[in-house]
Amino acid sequence: MATGRLGVGETLQALNAAVGPGSPVWFKETHARHLRVRDFLAPRSALQARFRDGQVPECVFRAVSCLQGPGVAPVLRCAPTPAGLSLQLQRPAVFEHVLGALASYATPAKPASPGPRVILHCPALRCNPDTLRLSQLRAVLVADHLVRVLRAHGVRVCTVPPVRDPHMSTFLQKLRVEWPSASKNTSTETLRTCVLAKFNVSKEETLPPGVLGRLCLKELVEQRHAAGYDPSIDHCLVTEDLLSVLSELQEAARHWPEDGHPAPVGGPDAGVDDCVVIHVVSCEEAFQQQKLDLLWQKVDDQVPHRQKHLVCGPVKVAGVPGTQMTAPEYHRLRHAQVCKASAQKHGGDLAQDPAWTETFDILSVATIKFEMLSTAPQGQLLLAHSTISTKGTKSGTFVMYNCARLATLFEGYKHGMEQGLYPTFPLVSSLDFSLLHDEGEWLLLFNSVLPFLDLLSQTVSLASTPGLHIPVRTEMVRHRRHYTHYSLFWVVTQEKRQQLNDSTSVSRCASSWCSSAWISAHTITAYTF
Repeated sequence: MATGRLGVGETLQALNAAVGPGSPVWFKETHARHLRVRDFLAPRSALQARFRDGQVPECVFRAVSCLQGPGVAPVLRCAPTPAGLSLQLQRPAVFEHVLGALASYATPAKPASPGPRVILHCPALRCNPDTLRLSQLRAVLVADHLVRVLRAHGVRVCTVPPVRDPHMSTFLQKLRVEWPSASKNTSTETLRTCVLAKFNVSKEETLPPGVLGRLCLKELVEQRHAAGYDPSIDHCLVTEDLLSVLSELQEAARHWPEDGHPAPVGGPDAGVDDCVVIHVVSCEEAFQQQKLDLLWQKVDDQVPHRQKHLVCGPVKVAGVPGTQMTAPEYHRLRHAQVCKASAQKHGGDLAQDPAWTETFDILSVATIKFEMLSTAPQGQLLLAHSTISTKGTKSGTFVMYNCARLATLFEGYKHGMEQGLYPTFPLVSSLDFSLLHDEGEWLLLFNSVLPFLDLLSQTVSLASTPGLHIPVRTEMVRHRRHYTHYSLFWVVTQEKRQQLNDSTSVSRCASSWCSSAWISAHTITAYTF
């Protein structure tokens, strides 16, 4: 019998241990066609490499069939097939285990030790919001996503830069992005003195206006070429603005904000080893950010030893040439389209109704976040321009619309139960989970709910990824809490169908749950991942 929270990683680890020492042979199935007959597979080619003629010993069959342990999902059967060794789980038991302990599958566990500190740097936040490019907006939303995921895991995060432009602060509030602000600039006097001492000034050299000097970075690039720095980097023109950026990073690394986790004290290298800097930049800013990274290493003996770069790919809007649309224009476009879609669905000009104002603000922002995060940040993103729809399964509005319908379903049931229209929701332990045999139900649980925390953990471990660049899979991180609740409702509905043998009354009941208001604002507010 499985104990604790079931996990895909724990199950795979136990399966590979049952096969014996060597490289892993098992993998989790994800495609619907394969999940109709199995949940995990050890391919025949891998078994042939491990065992003579691919013949799996009987003791391995017994060990896999009787698999147990913390986090290990219960096994129904294990059998040889032409594809390899096929394993299927006890799906009703998995449903019961997961749906009976929802909180443990939706909330990351706090780590036993604090772990490394993370300085998350997003250069786009120094821009004027009126000129903010869509690729920079993407970087801002990815940075906000990372902050939330890391902090949910108990990681100590310091965000840089503090926003000083009040117009940028206002725009971030519209986007529901929480980022600190500051009114004063960081002093650069100490850093300026250090940098000026390293300049090799030639009397014959004429520097461009505003440039304090030139520093050669070629030697550092050659030393760290294997790490992934651009080999074409030669030198860096140091300006006051560049010193200001560097000073903000220095301040964050040396004087950790008072957030309950003070910076380590001790020798000159205190805090250097346990601090990771992650630069989240647009593709247009990537080259300059590598220069800043190397400049920091050249002028500061206490620079954190680990700096990582997350480069967000270009963003284009279908039908708009080049990158002419700015982030505020994109926000206004989506907001207007949300208002228009609601007017077509409900009639009237709801945009003028104060009761709907916040709802439209939340829905448009949630749509933008979904669009920006539903594709791997490293790749190019193509946005639709003409319209948005609540029918297309890939649009942010479609997802938000259906999240809201589910939330309305739950809220409607709650109010109906309080008024005596519906019976009290039964205990999870009293439900018959064998009724959940629909293909889509298992796909939701096995591919979305069960591996959710594993996906978040992969994000937290990015700091230890070798090399300069780190990947983030925002498109794979989805919160399935509402779908899980929906599965519970479906179990109850199926049981009522059997008890009453009256499909008409059950359908009418389900229809009444789903026919309430179009949107539930508090649900969309929580959309982050």
